[in-house]
Amino acid sequence: MAKVLVIGSGAREHAIAQTFLRSDQVDQVCVAPGNDGMQINPEIKLVAISATQIDALIDFAQTEKIDLVFVGSEEPLTLGIVDAFQEAGIRIFGPSQAAAQLEGSKTFANMILAENDIPTAQSKTVESLEDALEAVPAFGIPVVIKQDGLALGKGVSILESEADLQKLLEQIYHDNESARIVIEEYLDGVEFSIFSFVGENGIVHAPIAQDHKRLLDGDLGPNTGGMGAYSPVRWISDEVRLEAIQNLVLPTIEGMKKKGIPFVGVLYTGVMLTKAGPKVIEFNVRLGDPEAQVVLPQLTSDFYEMLNELIDGVQPRVIWQHDDVYLGVVVAAPGYPESPKHDIELHAYEKNGITINAAALREVLGRYYSNGGRIATFVTHASTATEAQTMVYDYFAEVGMEPLQFRTDIGYQAVQSEAK
Repeated sequence: MAKVLVIGSGAREHAIAQTFLRSDQVDQVCVAPGNDGMQINPEIKLVAISATQIDALIDFAQTEKIDLVFVGSEEPLTLGIVDAFQEAGIRIFGPSQAAAQLEGSKTFANMILAENDIPTAQSKTVESLEDALEAVPAFGIPVVIKQDGLALGKGVSILESEADLQKLLEQIYHDNESARIVIEEYLDGVEFSIFSFVGENGIVHAPIAQDHKRLLDGDLGPNTGGMGAYSPVRWISDEVRLEAIQNLVLPTIEGMKKKGIPFVGVLYTGVMLTKAGPKVIEFNVRLGDPEAQVVLPQLTSDFYEMLNELIDGVQPRVIWQHDDVYLGVVVAAPGYPESPKHDIELHAYEKNGITINAAALREVLGRYYSNGGRIATFVTHASTATEAQTMVYDYFAEVGMEPLQFRTDIGYQAVQSEAK
């Protein structure tokens, strides 16, 4: 039997660990560092090593004879964790440090898109307030401002007035007068995500997902790391999904190979379906959060076997469910995202039909308390998005979530589509 190490601490990593545990070949999953809430699964062992302590993680993997390592979070990938583990002879699934630039540098990602004529928004990278103010008139309002480095899913601002734009730019360059930012054309349309598990000679594309970035119902309030998601997105046709894979995902993978930076790992392609067709809005080099929580449960074949076959250069044969819609709602601490309060008790529990993916929970004498911003994702599934949405919110009413905050409209576009 195999022993797996998952690197990261949030609800995404809990979902990854739970997916490994469904494999007949895996008997233990270690998560470094994880969080206390993951211990609802007794087969999960928490390891008190930070995701960026690469040498310590290598020592642990060698000592514990870990059979496979899966990196959930982005920071260690951009620090070169995959290169380091491979040099140590440890089996790991993820992109090299060079390939991780697709997420670590918006400028690099835009270069790959431009070199391969992949449809995306027009953009310009600037490194001073003067250059930013000179560039923005060409893009009009609304306009998108992106941090050039890692931003943990929160480095995108959509500015809808010139006053707000001026204020943001002045704040950015007050904090760092040589900050590198990307000014980008605002694309109007429907957003969705594609996860592609990429090996040297094989690719597995997951069902598409749609997440809800804004804090408040109706897509209002500040951007967050994500307040909920659902998958599959049935009201977006298979033809559109295949068009996005053919015109956006595959040319990116081929373009990286041509550049001498082959991509192996999870490629997350954020897509905007515009009137002119699908366009890339962002790349990540790992599973999304909260999308992973609603996509991974749909894999009915063996996750451990799939990843090993991709590493070995084999095209896996996988099975995804098609009967249900999976829907997940994120519960966050009061004050999130600006200043989340800690030590708020979570009274919820797992029950038939509801799965908890713990994101930031601290256990004290058998009770769980918030220890971060987003603290858990609650996932259910049903034959329709409408039914799944009703199930999770009825559950919230039953257990009582106050004073924790959550959106009450996750999956609303699917529900609206089903009502037609």
